[in-house]
Amino acid sequence: MRIISGIAATLGLAGAVSGTLHPRSQESRDFFALHLDDTTSPSHIAQVLGARHEGKIGELAGHHTFSLPRDQTTQTVTLLDNLRAKRKLRRRSGELDSPAPSDDPLDGVLWSHKLAPARQRLQKRLPPASVPYESLDKRKEDPQVAAFRKNAISSLGISDPIFNDQWHLLNSVQPGHDLNVTGLWLEGITGKGIATAVVDDGLDMDSNDLKPNYFAEGSWDFNEGGPDPRPLLLDDKHGTRCCGEIAAAKNDVCGVGVAYDSKIAGIRILSKPIDDIDEAAAINYAYHKNDIYSCSWGPIDDGATMDAPGILIRRAMLNGIQKGRDGKGSIFVFAAGNGAANGDNCNFDGYTNSIYSITVGAIDRQGKHPSYSESCSAQLVVAYSSGSKDAIHTTDVGANKCFDGHGGTSAAGPLAAGSVALALSIRPELTWRDLQYIMVETAVPVSEDDGSWQILPSGRKFSHDWGFGKVDTYTMVQLAKTWDLVKPQAWFNSPWLRVHKAIPEGDQGLLSHYTVTADQMKQANIAQLEHVTVTMNVNHTRRGDISVELRSPAGIVSYLSVARRNDEMRAGYDDWTFMSVAHWGESPLGDWSIIVRDTAKNEDTGTFIDWRLNLWGEATDGAKQGLHPLPEENDDDHPYEDAHVATTSVEAAPTKTGVPENLDDHHDRPVNAKPTAEPETKPVEDEKKPSATSGGETASPSSTSSDYISSYLPTFGTSKRTQVWIYASFAMIVVFFIGLGVYFQLQRVKRRRTTAHDDYEFEMIEDEDEMQPMAGSSGRTQRRGGELYNAFAGESDEEMFSDDDEPYRDGLTNIPEKASEDGSSQAGRPEKP
Repeated sequence: MRIISGIAATLGLAGAVSGTLHPRSQESRDFFALHLDDTTSPSHIAQVLGARHEGKIGELAGHHTFSLPRDQTTQTVTLLDNLRAKRKLRRRSGELDSPAPSDDPLDGVLWSHKLAPARQRLQKRLPPASVPYESLDKRKEDPQVAAFRKNAISSLGISDPIFNDQWHLLNSVQPGHDLNVTGLWLEGITGKGIATAVVDDGLDMDSNDLKPNYFAEGSWDFNEGGPDPRPLLLDDKHGTRCCGEIAAAKNDVCGVGVAYDSKIAGIRILSKPIDDIDEAAAINYAYHKNDIYSCSWGPIDDGATMDAPGILIRRAMLNGIQKGRDGKGSIFVFAAGNGAANGDNCNFDGYTNSIYSITVGAIDRQGKHPSYSESCSAQLVVAYSSGSKDAIHTTDVGANKCFDGHGGTSAAGPLAAGSVALALSIRPELTWRDLQYIMVETAVPVSEDDGSWQILPSGRKFSHDWGFGKVDTYTMVQLAKTWDLVKPQAWFNSPWLRVHKAIPEGDQGLLSHYTVTADQMKQANIAQLEHVTVTMNVNHTRRGDISVELRSPAGIVSYLSVARRNDEMRAGYDDWTFMSVAHWGESPLGDWSIIVRDTAKNEDTGTFIDWRLNLWGEATDGAKQGLHPLPEENDDDHPYEDAHVATTSVEAAPTKTGVPENLDDHHDRPVNAKPTAEPETKPVEDEKKPSATSGGETASPSSTSSDYISSYLPTFGTSKRTQVWIYASFAMIVVFFIGLGVYFQLQRVKRRRTTAHDDYEFEMIEDEDEMQPMAGSSGRTQRRGGELYNAFAGESDEEMFSDDDEPYRDGLTNIPEKASEDGSSQAGRPEKP
């Protein structure tokens, strides 16, 4: 460590940094994170355990690091395990808040966790191999946009030499395909007073493009243990390039950032192996001064990795959204990932898959979906990046050095972060959830004829490829000015639903559903739905064969998991939580169905063990809503019950667009505007996305219900609504054939009895012996201890959403040439005569 680290420890600042009083000699010592109550001193616990107190862990209140020589840790691990078991029994018996035995010296330990050694598990979202871009003089500019740019340059006093190449700020060749930000600058909205921390491989504070806005108070080098996050390695350039996108100053060096008067901090973590202590401290560093954390990294994008932040880091993320920015919440912006060509999917990355993250995919300068940009149900928006023979032009490491090849979702994330900085500069009281709402409301759908869009009950559109659409910074900030702040977050967790059934291979799948009632939502204090998560356990001998779909009561489909060709892991999902934003604003009432499929017919098989539905939304009564507790390693204390289970056949499911009667939308939310002046496309009536089977079959779940028609007629194991549809369809077919017979005056017509069916046929499984739980104290399946999740895998959305071998289809054929009629989509643009 640097000398400054020792000085910081002497001054008592180490707790605010990484909580380290000594260099962590992980070759010879084991480290433990402990959460202590307010009355317990770390020195007392160190004495009881015979351990060394290493210091406080970042901004996590009561969290401390202790260490022991490795040859002395076995007894400590056993002691802490026994303590955790005792606390679980007390919690289950309702005695956790009762006075503790006075003779228990470790009763003040609320939680403990043995830490893994430092490792290089996080990768930069580096763009694919760069393609030489076509210079501006080789492109045909729109004369009116070019004239507008010239006037804006004059009005704003922009003299930055590469500004004309920064098409992502003002695109004169494909008008409308940019962030739509110049109108805000002309209003004087440039990001003043807001600080963004770029968590990456460093920030060149000596760059003349970044020096005017460098924020030293929000910066720290966790790789070297010092206050200056200066790039030291030859490839430490990624963070500086991301910083330039956000806050490059308006001067005579390179270009400008989206929020060119905002502050930029550097938090260096990617240049060396890092442990969970430093990572947890990094994402909370100076969280009362840093407003936004821009993170263009994650687990490797190889289509075979499935990895999530450790429990300590998850606690730090929750701590950030609950306490950061003086309680308004830190804004975490994550790049979606660049592994689409490898079949990767951002739902297998526990960072992008978090409800606390704004997950940002990429769109190129022509409005196309780049072949590298991953898709998933957790993706909120897309922002501009490399593709179509161009990239992002930004700052580079060096006093006056620029770069013309920045790209990948690494470049998309910081542009969204810069847009958030502009919104916060005009409304600093916005919470972390307000920002997500505003982005959902103002994102602009693109390529609407590519077959990926669903029309939601709210009237919005959602695509696993594009999220809610591209970031429109001008409209986003205008809405932020008058936005009514949302009430605190509330949540609902269903019981654990026991399935314990073998998963059929090929065209069949296991369907389980859970019914959410109005009483449950009232008790949970939920007025309006935001995020939906599903935590599940699946055993399998080849993880890449599994796919999982979720269907809401309104019929909206979330592809939580897709089959992935590269994933050969002989494991399934172990308490893995998938997330979706596709159900934002829906009524949560009714049947939620989950379908688990084994997409390949081979020697690899699996078992669907159990699952739990988690709903997150706005509180009905904000005054009585508390904060969510810190996460634990497992959720075995929750209720457990048998699930409703059926087998499913493969049919396409219609997309329902009706607005639920129970939808209470008090914000008068507009439907997202289109990016062009083209006529509105017709609502999508059939969602026909392949579910990534090995043979290309499609599979979508149907909505199910436990409410069946009470009559002598067969129920087919389906809901009342489905039965009515079946019998009505059958009657119509019979009438049709009778009419046809009369028309041709036939005396006898051979009728083919056609059994119309809904999206799925259900064959109820009645083998109750198979419903028995696997061995385990809680009645649940036993977990595989110590197994590390590889979470960044999934089938390519090229395969998922395309019927051919071409990477992505672009439906934009008319490039917008003028502002939309209401001015919301491209405000500040010149209109053609």
